[in-house]
Amino acid sequence: MNKCMEKNIGRIDRIVRIIIGVVLLITFAENFVQGWLNFLVLLIGIVMLFTGLAGWCCLYTLLGFSTLDKGGAGSAAPKPRGRK
Repeated sequence: MNKCMEKNIGRIDRIVRIIIGVVLLITFAENFVQGWLNFLVLLIGIVMLFTGLAGWCCLYTLLGFSTLDKGGAGSAAPKPRGRK
């Protein structure tokens, strides 16, 4: 995979982004806001949903920031076993 497209969003961050994206898309569909703000809500909702599902944020890449754990994309690091 391309270095600039590596996942950089952790699990909790992804869940929050997906929830916010869905809420904003529902807000758009129900016309809770009027005029150009409605389209802004749509745009932000799509971006939040996309980044949450993809696990990658362009802004995080530009800033060199990551909320992904060091173990990798969703993989749990093996736990050390006790002595026998």
